[in-house]
Amino acid sequence: MAVGADEDGGRVLGFYSLVLAPPELDLLFVADEAQGRGIGRLLVAHMQSEARAAGLDRLKVVSHLPAEDFYHRVGAVRTGTVFANPPAVPWDRPEFEFRIPSE
Repeated sequence: MAVGADEDGGRVLGFYSLVLAPPELDLLFVADEAQGRGIGRLLVAHMQSEARAAGLDRLKVVSHLPAEDFYHRVGAVRTGTVFANPPAVPWDRPEFEFRIPSE
């Protein structure tokens, strides 16, 4: 499942991709010029709603280091590190978990 945030003259400013099995936020992207405007927070809230509707109670996300503070701010808990896998991914990446509360 993929969702885009469309604003600002029809340009896509952000999107995410939620994988249901195994549960993972595979991608979350907000355009550089749109960061700091709450789009990432809105995308995470939408993702959590979709995950809840799909019956998920938690999901993981493997991030890149510059996004670590963002994930902490939106409620993800760091669970570990995914080590580099050169040449595909030459750096270590933080791993987080979102717990999806039932409503």
